[in-house]
Amino acid sequence: MNQIFSRFHPETWNSKFPNNPVNPVHIEYLNRIHSFSVLTYKAERRTSLLQWNSFCLFIFNGTRKEIKLKRICVFCGSSAGNNSKYKKAARKLGETLIESDITLIYGGSNVGLMGEIANAMIGRNGNVIGIIPRVLVEKEVAFTHLKDLRIVDSMHERKALMAELADGFISMPGGFGTLEETIEMLTWTQLGIHEKPLGLLNVEGYFDRLCEFIDHMVSEGFLVQGFRDMILMDNNPEGLLDKLIKFSPPQIDKWWVEKKER
Repeated sequence: MNQIFSRFHPETWNSKFPNNPVNPVHIEYLNRIHSFSVLTYKAERRTSLLQWNSFCLFIFNGTRKEIKLKRICVFCGSSAGNNSKYKKAARKLGETLIESDITLIYGGSNVGLMGEIANAMIGRNGNVIGIIPRVLVEKEVAFTHLKDLRIVDSMHERKALMAELADGFISMPGGFGTLEETIEMLTWTQLGIHEKPLGLLNVEGYFDRLCEFIDHMVSEGFLVQGFRDMILMDNNPEGLLDKLIKFSPPQIDKWWVEKKER
């Protein structure tokens, strides 16, 4: 029996899932489980550590903690769009972040929806961190009045710093840049690079067709449903924040699933 559970250690669990620390008292309980289903589950030597952690997460579901969101990175357009409700939603999101005592991390611009949410935060003494590449500073679109404006050398460096500083992500309506940032953060979760939640603020149904296309990826066999399910969405900032707080990263081994399906 010890061999069956030899790959589960509280140190390994807690390092990989810091938001879901396991109670050491439960280790003994887990090691006393003798059900046939558990034996069969681990006996299949194909099981990866990630899948084993997924099983343990099910066992310890009652001990999981909600995610603490201190900093949210918002991806949104440098344009305001054709619908005034986009700007209104950006301001409302900023106000919601302030009410939740959450710092805004964003692209550091003073135009479009980016400027709207930053101004909404600053107008109510909210905390804002702007991150912008030097090339855009030279185009005079940087929000130079920010107390914390970080100028980086490239778009890649900008995105990496955003991801490093943020506890989670919210995407609002935007163009290619917003879409690229959104998909990359989801990909990083898929690959296990991070386990941070991402939500779509679906203003006026803006992301409906994107989600339809992602569902098409699933139906055509290019995306596992479990990874599709990690995309959170709400048309209300408060509701979206609540979903981000309750987010649990998918415990799926992408490569094992694909290998199994061949």
